[in-house]
Amino acid sequence: MSDRPIRVLVADDQAAVRDGLVTILEHEPDVEVVGSAADGATAVALARRLSPAVVLMDLRMPGVDGIAATRALTALDPPPAVLVLTTYADDASVVGALQAGAAGYLTKSAGRAQIVSALTATADGHRTFAPEIASVMVRGLTHRTALERIAAAHALTVQETRVLELLGERRTNRAIAEVLYVSVATVKTHVNNLFGKLRVGNRAEAAALVERFRAHGP
Repeated sequence: MSDRPIRVLVADDQAAVRDGLVTILEHEPDVEVVGSAADGATAVALARRLSPAVVLMDLRMPGVDGIAATRALTALDPPPAVLVLTTYADDASVVGALQAGAAGYLTKSAGRAQIVSALTATADGHRTFAPEIASVMVRGLTHRTALERIAAAHALTVQETRVLELLGERRTNRAIAEVLYVSVATVKTHVNNLFGKLRVGNRAEAAALVERFRAHGP
């Protein structure tokens, strides 16, 4: 690691959490907090201006969420490393973050020492993951492969594939709309299109198709 402090940008939509992280990290001699953001769009804009080495990124934020922000951040030149720190450890969140380019993934059960250690490792180019998400990573990546095979076999759009993934998690149309930041009517349109392309009659049949691809292939 460089002798200089690690330049860190904190992104979290909950003010109490964001301010708490900033306070904790400001007391670490090897960390310099260069900014904080309440949403993904602000995080990307600040990263362009402040050039942090690591962005500590929440996932569920209004507007541009953490996954979309991670994708935008890793496309910068040079890109900051993104270390996810979130409440969620479900398959979709973990795999989505990794596919977007996150270098590490912690849950908010992590203590100060674990967060600082992960920031240091991330700044040094290492990948850091919370022990409790190891099984999620394996299961989620297998699930993602199944979705990709289904999408290719049935000519699904990116958005339809995402809707199928969320259907598989037994989410309602309203819950899917909140995750994707679209209207419930738009979700219903995607669901109907999915049923037609997959030749299934309901959500349970669509979820069962994903499980069949995951277990046995097409």
